[in-house]
Amino acid sequence: MMKKKLYGFVLLCFTSITLFAQGQVTDTVVPKKLNEVIVIGKKTQLYQKQTKPLATVEEYLQQSGKVGMIKRGGYAWEPIINSMATERTLITIDGMRVFGACTDKMDPITSYVEVSNLSEATITSGQLGGSHGATIGGAIDLKRNRSGFINSGWDVSLHSGFESNGNQKIIGSAVNYANNRFYIDTDFMYRDAENYSAGNNQEVLYSQFRKFNISATSGFSFDGNKMLEASLIYDKATDVGYPALPMDVSLAEALITSLKFEYVPKSSKIENLETKIYYNTITHIMDDTKRPSVPIHMDMPGWSDTYGFYSKAKGVFKSHHFLVDLNSFYNRSVAEMTMYPSDPNESLMFMFTWPDVRTLYNALFLEDNIILNSQSSLRFSASVSNHFNKVADELGLESLQIFYPNMKDSKNRILKSISSNYTVDKNGFQYGFGLAFGERAPSVSEGYGFYLFNSFDRFDYIGNPELTNEKSSEANAFIGYKTQKISTKISSSYFHISNYIVGKPAENLIPMTIGATGIKIYTALDYAVIFNTDLNIEYQFDKNFKWSGQLVYSYGQDYKKENLPFISPLRYTSSLHYRLNKFSSEIAVEGNAVQTQHSLFYGEDRTPDYAILNFAASYSFQIDKSNWNVKAGVENILDTYYSTFSDWNNIPRKGRNFFLNISFGF
Repeated sequence: MMKKKLYGFVLLCFTSITLFAQGQVTDTVVPKKLNEVIVIGKKTQLYQKQTKPLATVEEYLQQSGKVGMIKRGGYAWEPIINSMATERTLITIDGMRVFGACTDKMDPITSYVEVSNLSEATITSGQLGGSHGATIGGAIDLKRNRSGFINSGWDVSLHSGFESNGNQKIIGSAVNYANNRFYIDTDFMYRDAENYSAGNNQEVLYSQFRKFNISATSGFSFDGNKMLEASLIYDKATDVGYPALPMDVSLAEALITSLKFEYVPKSSKIENLETKIYYNTITHIMDDTKRPSVPIHMDMPGWSDTYGFYSKAKGVFKSHHFLVDLNSFYNRSVAEMTMYPSDPNESLMFMFTWPDVRTLYNALFLEDNIILNSQSSLRFSASVSNHFNKVADELGLESLQIFYPNMKDSKNRILKSISSNYTVDKNGFQYGFGLAFGERAPSVSEGYGFYLFNSFDRFDYIGNPELTNEKSSEANAFIGYKTQKISTKISSSYFHISNYIVGKPAENLIPMTIGATGIKIYTALDYAVIFNTDLNIEYQFDKNFKWSGQLVYSYGQDYKKENLPFISPLRYTSSLHYRLNKFSSEIAVEGNAVQTQHSLFYGEDRTPDYAILNFAASYSFQIDKSNWNVKAGVENILDTYYSTFSDWNNIPRKGRNFFLNISFGF
């Protein structure tokens, strides 16, 4: 009943305002998008954009009030959007769907890109992020650097960095060439880190990692309005420690490729046509051979292969700025476990933890930005998709049929979404509100996982192929004010999620993992609610001094009033920036209030409050024809020992850390 009312209200708003718009003389200014964009910067200008130029992608994303990170080690943190983890969110690279190959989520998509080959991260909340697939919490699209068709010739840059805490060494380079018809961008980045230390010089064992990333993008323009572009990412990480987990990673390897054709029609209502085909493959191998005491040695490799395409058209018709996007992907996810008993006379034990699950997804996404007048606009979007799963391995299927005797080897789902947002920009004030509805299918782990050990609550998890679609009804609003000196914005979102998927204890089943508390089977609660709000303020004292601050608060409970896990307490940042000619500096404080709404029911304990102090300074200069930048700073100046609400098993974060980044280009 509630869904029907929501549909009716959104459609009523859309219809009435559309009819009104058709009868008015409107301005043809393109309506402003509601996306949040974190600018990461071109390779030759990294030092001009950020406090710590060679930080990881995860550190950049945390600047957003809508993004947090679940940390399991010193590398590859899992992004959460609007207090929702990766099952309920969407992360793409230039619009491409990529799926990790680890059942323990040690390889989020953000771990396969580097700041040196990214230009920006577009963060969209809730159904605003639905253009690339089904989502509940929102989406992040990582956009890579492109020189474009400018006659700039050769551009070479080198980057190096060192961090004292963990002895992390960083080195990178970029070689680019561009003219009016052709461009090629290449990038390389290498990182090597030892164990880091928490506050008071306490070493965090198994937090080391080593990785390198190679990226290349090349485009060719012909006939003046047609472009062909090919791209490649190869990323390889080895010897990656995860101190919050019982296993480490000996190999995480990704190959991500694409080929894109873009056409800009002349004198047409269609402004842009773009089609991309892509392929990516990921190999991930968990390893426990470096742990000192292991009850039983295990090998846990995983593989994920994805083939996909999208084809979209953008255009303008009177007051309507529209987008039509047809997208599809085919994914194969396999993970297995082999256990080696300490007694050589005993047989090996083998099972599929992901039983060769094939997913075929096809979707049609429609969007219309309607300009009502020069100050206001309405955005309306809708999508429908077909989500098809098949268990291709007979042994894996038979294993799941132990728990679900009537289970078929395939399941088909229809997923729907609809959203409407109204925005106004008038006399320095900006405000808007929106309503949305969306659905998602269970993830591979939720639907087909087999004895997946969760070290957070110490339960083995079993998937449930009979789960229904998770459904979200969403309301959002924002208001902001901007002048030459001050910029403020507060935004909020509320999600009522029906058929909320969580693990529920099954008392009659025996766990597989030694030391596990029991078994949980994924099930659907009646509903859960999640509320998020963030306030961002920036004040320019004069041309040299600027202050910025951020407050974020979140709230989440299920239908029984049990708190949900990984919900942020009040968190804050405050920073003062100074810039004079080629010199700049920044001092900042960041922290969390005490976690008062932690979730004992879901295995979470209370995280105490903390505050840390950071400082950084940089200087730019020229030597002959080369541009140099030196940036140095210290994080956690007071060497505070702390962990946050999203640190797995209370793994502590870094203590005092001095860093030095040197970049130059010519």
